[in-house]
Amino acid sequence: MHYAKTWMIAAAICTAIPAQAAAPISGRWVTQSKDGVVEVYECGAALCGKLVKFLVTPPAGAGAKDVNNPDKKLRNRTILGMNVLTGFKSNGKEWKGQIYDPKSGRTYRSIVYKGASGNLVVKGCIGPICPAQQTWTPAS
Repeated sequence: MHYAKTWMIAAAICTAIPAQAAAPISGRWVTQSKDGVVEVYECGAALCGKLVKFLVTPPAGAGAKDVNNPDKKLRNRTILGMNVLTGFKSNGKEWKGQIYDPKSGRTYRSIVYKGASGNLVVKGCIGPICPAQQTWTPAS
């Protein structure tokens, strides 16, 4: 009988403690270079982020195309409205997915998390290391 009560108390405590989850990152973010706004949103079972606004118009104009994409079939798509973050899933403390850089036409593994200041920390990874880091601020 004593073991049954202990088990019930332990079960009640475990269900009362929520699972550890990465801080939500959905919303609109100004890139570190302050040249665009990326909106992070749910896309299926993951999160994605699309470029929703230019804060600095690119040299090719507001209708700039993805001319640096290695896939020739994608070079005619417009950068504005394009997903630059794809497939981000939480591992409990951060979000992991891929980031696309239209300036270079390269896709990188990426880690994203909300920093203590409320800003979004965005890391680009090459192999096992993530040397590139940016801080994105909430868009107003």
